[in-house]
Amino acid sequence: MLKDNNQKKHFEITKTEEDWKEKLSPDEFHVLREKGTEVPFKNKYHDNKEKGTYYCAGCGSALFSSQAKFESGTGWPSFNQSISEKSLGTEEDKKFGMLRTEVHCAVCGGHLGHVFNDGPEPTGLRYCMNSAALTFKKNKT
Repeated sequence: MLKDNNQKKHFEITKTEEDWKEKLSPDEFHVLREKGTEVPFKNKYHDNKEKGTYYCAGCGSALFSSQAKFESGTGWPSFNQSISEKSLGTEEDKKFGMLRTEVHCAVCGGHLGHVFNDGPEPTGLRYCMNSAALTFKKNKT
């Protein structure tokens, strides 16, 4: 598994739980702030083929380009690299009797999903993200 790259718990954008509840939809809050997972294949971006950029639904930070998106067959949007090495943080997740690497937004700390070492080249990574944690903006051209 990947090594944790963000041990700090201080994020540029911080809000109270009540502030997050006011800003986010119930699904977004469940995923981003409670580390929930949405249902596979029944989410808004797993089959999105449009060209553009995926942003954090919590703070609007750019996370992934559609150029890095690929069909993983998992039912969640999957990417093989982030927009920037600084856009994501990771930490060890030992819930459910498994050892996984959790991915969060480096700016607001919102839970996005998990990353695995079984993705396509050139990175070999599969960032398996929750659509509820993302917003998407199409390229203008």
